[in-house]
Amino acid sequence: MFADKTVRRAFIRQWGGTLAGGCATVPWLDKLAPVSASESTLPPGAVRFSSEIEPLVRMLEETPRDRVIEKVAARVSTDNVSYQQLLSALFLAGVRNIQPRPSVGFKFHAVLVVHSAHLAALASVDSERWLPIFWAIDNFKSSQARDVREGNWTMAAVTEADLPDPVQALRQFDKAMRQWDESAVDLATASMARGQSAGSVFNAFARYAARDFRSIGHKVIYLANAYRCLETIGWQYAEPVLRSLAYAMLNHQGDPNPATSDLDADRDGRMNAERVTQLRTDWIVGRDDPTATAELLRALRTVDSEQASQLTVEMLNRGVSVRSIYDALFASAAEMTMRQPAIVPLHALTTTNAIHYVFRTCSDDRTRRFLLLQNAAFLPRFAAAAASRGKLADLQIDQLQAAEGTAQASPEAIFHQLAEQPADAAAAVMGYLAAGNPVTDLMHHARRLIFRKGNDSHDYKYSSAVLEDFFAVTPAWRARFLAAAMYKLRHEGHSDTSLVARIETAFS
Repeated sequence: MFADKTVRRAFIRQWGGTLAGGCATVPWLDKLAPVSASESTLPPGAVRFSSEIEPLVRMLEETPRDRVIEKVAARVSTDNVSYQQLLSALFLAGVRNIQPRPSVGFKFHAVLVVHSAHLAALASVDSERWLPIFWAIDNFKSSQARDVREGNWTMAAVTEADLPDPVQALRQFDKAMRQWDESAVDLATASMARGQSAGSVFNAFARYAARDFRSIGHKVIYLANAYRCLETIGWQYAEPVLRSLAYAMLNHQGDPNPATSDLDADRDGRMNAERVTQLRTDWIVGRDDPTATAELLRALRTVDSEQASQLTVEMLNRGVSVRSIYDALFASAAEMTMRQPAIVPLHALTTTNAIHYVFRTCSDDRTRRFLLLQNAAFLPRFAAAAASRGKLADLQIDQLQAAEGTAQASPEAIFHQLAEQPADAAAAVMGYLAAGNPVTDLMHHARRLIFRKGNDSHDYKYSSAVLEDFFAVTPAWRARFLAAAMYKLRHEGHSDTSLVARIETAFS
C-alpha cells in the first residue's frame, strides 16, 4: 500500500484545498460529523461487520448520494480514514446492500468494479490516486438506490446452529454447488471462510466460476475481483464476501435447476469437464509457437465453442505452450472490441482477464485445464452474441500496421486521434511502441482520461483489464493487443463527468 498521509496531502494539493492545516478553511467540513453505527437501523437479521469497520460502512450506506463525496472527503482530510479502510468499507457496503440478481451485472457492477478502481489507483500518480475510489463511492450510491427500487435486498446473517463442521465444509460446498442448492452452499461457504485456508477456498470456487455462460462472464469476474480485493483489505472480511460470491455464482434466473436440466449455458462446461482428461499429463510444459497462435486466432473467428475447446486440446497435446494459447485468446478478445466497440466484446476481454487470473492462481491441475478450455469456448459465444446485436467490422488484429510518422507521437495526440478516427489511433499506437517509446506514458494518459471522463463501471473494468493484460501477452503480440483494445477506451473527445467538477468545487 502507498503511504496514506502522503497521498492525502497530494490529493488535497491537487484540488486546490488547504485542508492539511485543518478544517477551518472549508466551512462545510465543520458541519459533517462522523456517523456512528447507532444513527441508523439495519433490517433485523442483517449481516453485521466488525466494530472496526461497521461505522464507516454505515456512513457510506446512510449518507445521501448528493452529500457522500463531501462527507468522505472530510473523513479523509482529518486523517480519520485511510485508503485501505475506505476501500474495505466500500466493498463491504456493496456486498451487504446490492443483490447479484436478476443478473450478476447491472447494479451489481458497483461491487464488481471496486478492485478495478483500486488497480487504477495503484497505477496512478499520487495526486490522482484517490479519484477512482471517489468515483466508485458515487457509483455505489447509484446502485444502492436501484437495489432499493428493486426490493431493497440486504444480506442476512447465517444461522449459526446450522453451520457444518469446517472439516466437512469443502465437501458439502462441492456437493451443494453441483446441485445448485443455495441454502446448503451458503452455510458451507460461511464455514469454509472460518475454518479453511484461503487457497483451499479459492480452489473450491474456481471449479465453478466459469462452468456456465450466464451473465456474460460476470461470475468468474466476481471471483477474480473478490479475491484480489480480499488480498488488499484482509481475510478477516472474507465470510460476507464469499457468501455474496456463492450467491452470485448460483444465479440461474429464469432457468430451471441446471443440475436437473440440459441447458445451453451449461453444455460447454459439461463437455469440457470430460475433455480435460484428453490432455497429456505434462500439458503445462510446451514450446512457444507463433504459428499455432495465428492458427487458433483464425479459427476463433469462425468455429463454435465445442470446436474451439477441441482445437485447444489438440494444440496442447502436440506440445504448444499455454502462453501461445493465451496469446490467441487475448488477441481474439481484443480483436472483438476493435470490430464492435460495444458491451458484449468488452466482456469477452474482461472475462478472459478474469479467467486468466483464476487460471494463474488456482493450484488444482484439473481445474486449471478446465478453465483454459472454458476460456476458449467462451470466445465464440461472445462473438455470436456480439453479431446478434449488430454487424462486426471486417478488421483483423494481425493485420494492424504501424503508421508512418507516429514514432514521435505524444499520448495526447494519439487519444485525440482516437476521437476522430480509431483506426488511425490504433496505427499510431503501433508506431509509438515500435519506436521504443514508454508504454507507461500511454497508460498513464489512458487512466487520466478514465478518471475525468469515465461515466460507467465498464470504463474502469475494461481499462484495468487491458492495461494489465498488455503484460500478460508475449512481447510479439503486445503492440497489436493494445492497439486493438484502444477502440473502446475513453478519448479526448469525451466530456468530463459532472462528478469531477463536483469534487473540484468541494475542494476549492
